[in-house]
Amino acid sequence: MISLQHLTLRREESLILDDVSLEIKEGENWAILGRNGSGKTTILEMLTGYMFPSSGTIEVLGNLYGQCDLREVRKEIGYIGPSLMEKLSLNDPVWEVVATGAYAFLRFYQSIPEDVKERALALLKDMNLGALAFHSLGTLSQGERKKVMLARCLMADPKLLVMDEPCAGLDLYEREKMLDEVDKLRQRKVTVVYVTHHIEEIVPLFSHVALIKDGKLAGSGRKEEVLTDEMIRATYDIPVHVEWENGRPWIKIRPGGISI
Repeated sequence: MISLQHLTLRREESLILDDVSLEIKEGENWAILGRNGSGKTTILEMLTGYMFPSSGTIEVLGNLYGQCDLREVRKEIGYIGPSLMEKLSLNDPVWEVVATGAYAFLRFYQSIPEDVKERALALLKDMNLGALAFHSLGTLSQGERKKVMLARCLMADPKLLVMDEPCAGLDLYEREKMLDEVDKLRQRKVTVVYVTHHIEEIVPLFSHVALIKDGKLAGSGRKEEVLTDEMIRATYDIPVHVEWENGRPWIKIRPGGISI
């Protein structure tokens, strides 16, 4: 499904990624965790073919990057991130924003087929956004907009869904609503790669976790084996205790706090 082998990225004197290797198999859904600037988003940009490593190989959905047409590969990849939200028109109706996902357009300048409109409306209804379908995107809350972005991605039936901090900036209520929609992806045939800073966002959907520290892979594998007190402390430099409830991890900070 996805094979990242010995990825290294240098920018002048800085080493952004240092020999990172990951194998993601069909049926697995991965969360990538790490501190700010650790290299998480860089990995996503390489997965989607918008950044290339200084050395190493990237194979996604059977396509070896550098020997394939990335435009065709991207048609099978859904992406949710801050850069996409900034490119969409806040004046467009919500259903139309969702419908653009069927063609990878940012905006329609032609008539929209009725079946595409109906599918967009059905996805919004499924996410409990049906009542907002004819509102302009700009009138929605941040959480609602991010659910719209997810619906937009699903219009194209992607094989791979890449999500870059989709819950960033959301309050507790909006975050949990968004995570409910993320967890419902278990019902679809799509592989999810999800970047976050927050361990509690790892809902039951996710089977595997990769920990990134200072551009290096600090640990990877099944989430129960990777999200241990010792591994989290080594990655974040803070003493914690991890507790599990219904397949979801929660952390408590141990006395002593951060070592400076």
